[in-house]
Amino acid sequence: MIHPTAIVHPDAKVGSRVSIGAYSIIGAEVELGTNTQVGSHVVIEGRTRIGADNRIFPFCSIGAEPQDKKYTGELTALEVGDRNTIREFCTFNRGTTQDSAVTRLGNDNWIMAYVHLAHDCQVGNHTIFANNAQLAGHVHVGDFAILGGFTVVHQFVSIGAHSITAMGTILLQDLPPYVTAAGNTAKPYGINSEGLKRRGFAPESIAAIKTAYRTLYKSGQTLEQAKRILALQAREHPEIDLMLKFLQNSRRSIVR
Repeated sequence: MIHPTAIVHPDAKVGSRVSIGAYSIIGAEVELGTNTQVGSHVVIEGRTRIGADNRIFPFCSIGAEPQDKKYTGELTALEVGDRNTIREFCTFNRGTTQDSAVTRLGNDNWIMAYVHLAHDCQVGNHTIFANNAQLAGHVHVGDFAILGGFTVVHQFVSIGAHSITAMGTILLQDLPPYVTAAGNTAKPYGINSEGLKRRGFAPESIAAIKTAYRTLYKSGQTLEQAKRILALQAREHPEIDLMLKFLQNSRRSIVR
């Protein structure tokens, strides 16, 4: 299952039923989980652990040094979970000691061509990143988030679960859960109601999320006032608690 032109370091840990395409290079500290498929001309290096059932398409660079001028060779890592699709020309960098020292991509993510995950990014599960979505360092992305093509995310921004961005969105501030954003710079445009329906959210839950959105964006309340109202709403609708906790932990204020 390893093409004769591929270069696999003898210390690399390669699981069963792994395939490695032509001219790919697998470094000494790399771990490849069961049934993972690596296409041609892929470079996987550094302390990189990749789980099971992943598909990595040609010309990706996975686990290279972080693009951080403060990096001086410290031992840092990249961790990729299971069942991810990583399309052509993606670049995922290892972490830095200025953060957790690990860049992470969870499970069941759909990562399209030319996506960049910079150092110390933490990406959850079931996300979709369309072509050319670009994450700067230290970005956090929640489960089921969708980034439209050419979305660009500033360093230290957090993106909430179930949120979605339009093509060409520039995120300089945190995007709360469930919210749709678009523009340069990003503005809120309602909630991701179609995505919530597809994920099985009940109509009453979606209605409660819409009410929370109006509280946050349409009521004229300050952010602190809106948080207090959301805390009351969360008592009856637990899904609002996800939004409230996100606001309480926001690092760069929110798109508003």
